[in-house]
Amino acid sequence: MQKPISRRYSPSFVFLLSLTLLLTSRELRAQSTVLGDPLTGNGSVARTLLIYKDLMQGVGTAPVDDSAFALPQNSAPSPHDFAGRLTLKGVATSGGFRAVTDLYGYSAIEQRKHLPPFDFAFVQSGSHLIPVQQGLFYTGHPYWNYLLGAGRVWKEKSDSGWSRCAIPFALVQRNQNAVHRGSLTFLFNGKSVSNVRYQITQETCTWFKFDMWGQVSAKYTAALPANAVTLKESYAQEVKSRIPTKPLTDLPKDYPDSKVDITVFGRGISPAHRTAYGFFINGTHYVGTQPTRYGVYPFPAELRLPSFSIAKSALASVALMRLAQRYGDAVADLNIKDYLPEAATSRGDWKQVTFNHALDMATGNYDSASYLADENSLSMSQSFFLKETYQDKMKGALDAPNRTAPGKQWVYRTADTFIATTAMNSLLRKRVGANSDLFQMLCADVYTPLDLSAGAMSTLRTDNSPTGKALGGYGLFVTPDDVLKIAKLLNNDGGKIGGVQVLSPRILAAALQKDPNDRGMNIPAYTLKYNNGFWAYQMTPQLYPALKSPIWAVWMSGFGGIAVLLMPNGTTYYHFSDFNEFPSIVPYVLESHKLISQTP
Repeated sequence: MQKPISRRYSPSFVFLLSLTLLLTSRELRAQSTVLGDPLTGNGSVARTLLIYKDLMQGVGTAPVDDSAFALPQNSAPSPHDFAGRLTLKGVATSGGFRAVTDLYGYSAIEQRKHLPPFDFAFVQSGSHLIPVQQGLFYTGHPYWNYLLGAGRVWKEKSDSGWSRCAIPFALVQRNQNAVHRGSLTFLFNGKSVSNVRYQITQETCTWFKFDMWGQVSAKYTAALPANAVTLKESYAQEVKSRIPTKPLTDLPKDYPDSKVDITVFGRGISPAHRTAYGFFINGTHYVGTQPTRYGVYPFPAELRLPSFSIAKSALASVALMRLAQRYGDAVADLNIKDYLPEAATSRGDWKQVTFNHALDMATGNYDSASYLADENSLSMSQSFFLKETYQDKMKGALDAPNRTAPGKQWVYRTADTFIATTAMNSLLRKRVGANSDLFQMLCADVYTPLDLSAGAMSTLRTDNSPTGKALGGYGLFVTPDDVLKIAKLLNNDGGKIGGVQVLSPRILAAALQKDPNDRGMNIPAYTLKYNNGFWAYQMTPQLYPALKSPIWAVWMSGFGGIAVLLMPNGTTYYHFSDFNEFPSIVPYVLESHKLISQTP
């Protein structure tokens, strides 16, 4: 029998090869190492909720304090590596449900009271458990879609050698922007998983609030995702790029001479209905509490928020700014009719309506000029908001008679932003190609360079499908960090990322009331302005003596009680709530003024 031919290598070659492999391995580990890892505890954790026995043999009879899902102090590194799929069994019929608010009788439908099928892949990086599928996941379920966030993996001495995993997730109502947040947890030994305990105890939704909980058996299928290295590197970069945080209570400590009263921030919003709030100043994010009905949200950096109408500013308006920077500011004055064929057969007159008119809510096509009458009408709800297919939604959006010339009358209609977003999408396709997508362009050119979270790279679309048309006027899903990065791009960085101008300076200046020749539209019911999705109010020393000169306060506003206030002194304040409370922005501006004097 002939012996196999052996290859002989010199000792120097073997040394160089080994060194190369070692350096490459270290480089990959360095790229995917997440800040805060490795964990340094010894696993001695005083756990009283969801102990080892509960997850192995127990049942979920009620929600527990949300701290049971959080990474505890003194956690030890996990000896196991989770790479594969987690499949929950029997969720369609398992678990408990308690309605808190149900304005439309949703809980009468049994399928709304249970999770949709859960079968997702994950990859572990240190103590972090990263979903392969992040962002909005269309399940095909008649009522629910999913959002998943990055969880944690650690070891506790009392878990009999198993590792403990916890993952944040959220249910998103189909064809809606509302988010219902929860967590799940289980034990893992490298080959199998325990039962999975889950609960939902918080939401940003005015019309449907509930607790949902349960414990089900689960299956682990080991399989390293094909893009595991990319996922780890991307997530490590996402965490690294987050704005540094401190508790809001540290703000007066850090600025002791300002005499700032932090109780002003969040004032006017009922604490029981407030999801999150915070303040940005000089590169630091001061974070307020994030309450649930059972304690505090256990994954503060992964808190996934709905945008509702702040998408009019952060998506549709920013998309116009990006197109204008690409192709020239004249794109704002292009006619809708040239990019939206359906406009030719609609009830209204779209011959002279521009992208800018539509984003200003001044198309001249509406039913009633009374404040929010069109937006809140039963007709708008039935013909536009509740419609799911592109054809039906666009038909409803265009279903308004012409009342006046464009640019003359402000009438708030989310449908107009959908029209503008679709027309801008058509413009991009004409310029780039038939497969181009406006939101994907926005992600590639703006959101990704900003290091927004992976979960922000999706939006609500028509047809309950990832290939549908972006709604534009609502539908983003963001974290507080995402919100502040967008605000910083607009309010502090002049539309530049890394020194590169990505947004049109002229259109951005107009939106932020920095162009005296373009103030946007008057809002008849109030002394406010509206310009390309941004609200504004002029504050003068005559009314507010703390000011030395007139200033413009500009903000994004969202349904239910959402505000992102871009202060003229470069700070940002935000709150997300869902009790239809819209307090005056003036106290927030004046409190910010104590920290940094305003400049005109």
